[in-house]
Amino acid sequence: MILVALGSNLESAGFGGPRQTLEAALDVMPSYGIAVIRKSSWYSSAPVPTSSQPWFVNGVICVETSVGPSDLLAKLHAIEERFGRKRIRKNECRTLDLDLLAFGESRLAVQQGLMLPHPRIAERAFVLQPIDEIAPAWRHPVTGETAADMLSRLPGQQRIRRLGTTS
Repeated sequence: MILVALGSNLESAGFGGPRQTLEAALDVMPSYGIAVIRKSSWYSSAPVPTSSQPWFVNGVICVETSVGPSDLLAKLHAIEERFGRKRIRKNECRTLDLDLLAFGESRLAVQQGLMLPHPRIAERAFVLQPIDEIAPAWRHPVTGETAADMLSRLPGQQRIRRLGTTS
């Protein structure tokens, strides 16, 4: 199973607010050879780590592709750039953030900027909640835990709420 996290907390020129930007990013994925199989609900979440920047809209998708992890990451970065993403500082506001969370059972140490599974999955409610929604049987390739297992151990200060359905 290939899992990708999506997030946005800035407007994107030509696409609109964060939720519209995320929907538009989903629409272009097939042209990059990425088929979206399942999509979680959208969630609104406070920035992690805590900061004064705007809240994010987040979700997770399950995808299929014919390329390997490094090539998929390159395609995800190309989509981010198409939507105006500029990588200047860590944890900054962004028009679009696409994170490769898991690629089957792959376990990679840092290789071309990629580490699998994503090293911070277990720390983020805005990733775990959507994973649990679309893939409750998924297990972390290293720990064997489900998203629900990891969610149950998170401290309660991460603020997240499920948004209504798309209009």
